[in-house]
Amino acid sequence: MAASSSGNRILFPPQMVGVVGLEIHAQIHAASKLFSSSGVRFSAPPNSLVACFDASLPGTLPVLNRRCVEASVMTGLALNCTINRKSLFDRKHYFYADMPAGYQITQQRLPIAVNGSLTYSYLGGRKRNQVVTKNVRIKQIQLEQDSGKSLHDDHRNQTLIDLNRAGVGLMEVVMEADMECGEEAAAAVRELQLILQTLGTCYGNMAEGQLRVDANVSVHRPGEPLGVRTEVKNINSARYVAKAIDYEIQRQMEVLDTGGTILNETRAFDSKSGFMPEPNLPPLFVYESVASVPAGVDPTQVVVIDRLKAILPELPGVKRAQLVEEYGLLPEHSFTLVNEVGLMDYFERVIQKTKAEPRKVIGWVIKELLGNLNQNGLRLTQSPISSEALAELLNILESGHISTSAAKVVFQEMWKLPEKSVKQLVAELDLELISDQEQILQICRRVVDAHPEEVRVIRAGNKKVLNKLMGIVQKETKGRTDPLQVRRILEEMTS
Repeated sequence: MAASSSGNRILFPPQMVGVVGLEIHAQIHAASKLFSSSGVRFSAPPNSLVACFDASLPGTLPVLNRRCVEASVMTGLALNCTINRKSLFDRKHYFYADMPAGYQITQQRLPIAVNGSLTYSYLGGRKRNQVVTKNVRIKQIQLEQDSGKSLHDDHRNQTLIDLNRAGVGLMEVVMEADMECGEEAAAAVRELQLILQTLGTCYGNMAEGQLRVDANVSVHRPGEPLGVRTEVKNINSARYVAKAIDYEIQRQMEVLDTGGTILNETRAFDSKSGFMPEPNLPPLFVYESVASVPAGVDPTQVVVIDRLKAILPELPGVKRAQLVEEYGLLPEHSFTLVNEVGLMDYFERVIQKTKAEPRKVIGWVIKELLGNLNQNGLRLTQSPISSEALAELLNILESGHISTSAAKVVFQEMWKLPEKSVKQLVAELDLELISDQEQILQICRRVVDAHPEEVRVIRAGNKKVLNKLMGIVQKETKGRTDPLQVRRILEEMTS
């Protein structure tokens, strides 16, 4: 596109930006399916969890699972949604071999929750250490059935159907197109995943298909109408969400830059022919309080919003704020603690059993522990170093018996030999701080005498060179000297 001129200024067209909306299917954590009594279990033998209704046998009728309704209401409350006191079920007609009825029961006209919002954060900035916080609107949350699974056997040229998943309860969370790139979308998915796991409404294991993402992606220039969207379906990890969306944004930009046209590759359903009211399910009612339940209806047998509000746990955003306020942590540290499964609990267990300051503890948890876990491709539950063991190491460090550099050596040995105690490793490695003042003075004097050029530079005013001498002392003593004490002695000797 050619640039235009205005006076002496050349006006270039604004750069294209991505526009991303998400549809997230969250499998509800419940003992049975949405409309049948069949159990829900991942990796069960094929077709072993199929009721007559799931197989769409004639004469079978749906029976709504109250647990699924409660889970969707709790999720709606956590996402700041308006809970519709009356919602409706619809049939969405389309043919899939793994959907025996030929339609899916969903909530097209009047879903259970609408008009919410999700605040999410990610680490941005040049050093990836600044917390960037954004907000995405939640259009709606609707209850619907999952489909079965088609298993393709290429060797025998056949497709096998497993109906274990058919009829499992889903919450479809529809996010408006408020995001601009894959990183933002992945952060929103991760935040939603944390919220669902905190609520217990969905386990959120993406590897097992419990959380699946469809992304609607388009590009346009700011100030111009939105572009034609395409849909990227069934993304099963937050990392792939970012990659798939960024790839699609780049692809669309390249097509438009070369004069091409973006095709609408999203399957569209005509609301007149694709949907119809579900005739076998009455309207779904939920009630604000026990007092609002109609006379003659048992309050224990209906969904009451106030009861669910009362049991809502602390959400991830609240936990992050509390970590900053209670322990004086940096926002980026609280972000990491909450986003890594189990890491906040690990951190707080260490805090309870050590005398070290929280800011010192967080350094060890994030840099040493998490660094080693990531380097070895391990989850926190697979860590060879327990919170008790790390607390013991920090207590010995705080007592002045070992230096920080020696503690790091011990940490690495604890990783290799978790069966040994910290005290055993300190003794075996001979890392306890040298307490003999005269011995430390002799070592420092020897280092100073052996490096006259460095001493001359220090005396000329370059105090940074003192760090080199300190490093030599630490090396000779295997980190068994107090750095502050060594610095003080070397400053006196080189003054």
